[in-house]
Amino acid sequence: MLWIIIFLVVAGFLAGLMQSVAGLASLVSYPALLIVGVPPVIANVTNTTALIFSGIGSLISSSKELKGHWKRLSFFIVLSLIGSLGGSYLLLHLPSASFEKVVPFFIFGAGILLLLSSRKKRLVSGSELRQEKDLQSPLKLVVSSICIILVGGYTGYFGAAGGVLFLAILSAITDEEFHIVNAMKNVITFAGNLTATCIFIFKSHIAWHYVIPMGVGLLAGGYVGPVIVRHVNIHLLRILIAFAAFGLALYLLVEAY
Repeated sequence: MLWIIIFLVVAGFLAGLMQSVAGLASLVSYPALLIVGVPPVIANVTNTTALIFSGIGSLISSSKELKGHWKRLSFFIVLSLIGSLGGSYLLLHLPSASFEKVVPFFIFGAGILLLLSSRKKRLVSGSELRQEKDLQSPLKLVVSSICIILVGGYTGYFGAAGGVLFLAILSAITDEEFHIVNAMKNVITFAGNLTATCIFIFKSHIAWHYVIPMGVGLLAGGYVGPVIVRHVNIHLLRILIAFAAFGLALYLLVEAY
């Protein structure tokens, strides 16, 4: 029906906007699929597939922010995909009910990390010098790698607010400005969603007739999001994302217990 198409396009745009700005697309896209009658398991898989379009829009829109950061970003992507593959495997072989009980605490922790990262002192050196200093610290490199793999595994297994977790981790382990960290988060989540979709194509069922209209909206929202991030108050945006994460954590906590 026409109203379903229009509804999914609008929901997709809002979800793409939230994904590219805060990593919270599933607050909109997943419930929208449930509203139009998609069963929960299929809705989860379909949502992951549709989010690829948000990643494409964000990638195109964030080319300015990503310039000069592809070397380190590629390393993060590989680590997150290692975790994502493991998480996707667990999703297909283990029930997620028990894991749902700890998810709210992960998301709450991500909100705290975002608030704490906004207080970090800026380094006066350029981004290349900061990157070199990061790589000179073996302990920091190991801890950062483990964190990225674990968050990748989380997103592959459960997925709720995975973008917020990546945003929080990247803010904590790098000294880049928020709009750069946000752009890196968008690319990492895009790679994870793309990998998960390739698995779901062979191992699950995707409602493609819903992916297309939602994908149109997600593509537009994903493109607009990074533009907004360039022009808003970053400190206020961090606070809003953090409290949105707190709200989601509280909701999931009530649902789980």
